[in-house]
Amino acid sequence: MSPRREKLTSPQTRIALARGNRPVQHLQPVPGPVDTLAARTLFKAQRRAAIRTVVALGTLLFGLSGAFALFPALGELRWSGVPVSWVLLTVAIYPALLALALWHVRSAEVLERRAEEEKGDVRPDEAPSYGSCEAGDTEAVP
Repeated sequence: MSPRREKLTSPQTRIALARGNRPVQHLQPVPGPVDTLAARTLFKAQRRAAIRTVVALGTLLFGLSGAFALFPALGELRWSGVPVSWVLLTVAIYPALLALALWHVRSAEVLERRAEEEKGDVRPDEAPSYGSCEAGDTEAVP
């Protein structure tokens, strides 16, 4: 008969099993009551911005591909022996995608700042701080 098999587990697994199903204590506190009308208005505005971004993305990607399909002469152009269509679709598209992403983030930030100004939390000339604490600060940033 073979010797009895021994079950090996990692220390983290033993700790997790010992903890059981207790809730984690470091979760964020539940936020206070919110203005649902303002939240819905901001959500709708951000959804419109997202739709604009998706339409711009589709126009960029399908428009560029469509231009090469409609005008085959563009596929004949060469740059250092490589078709220009390949260069545009594989290399030049990424800076355009980055610019589109930055534009979308900027528009979302503007919408959020405008919503905060309408609510009265932030003065128009005051830039919001996103959790910037100095070393040694004990006060939590809202």
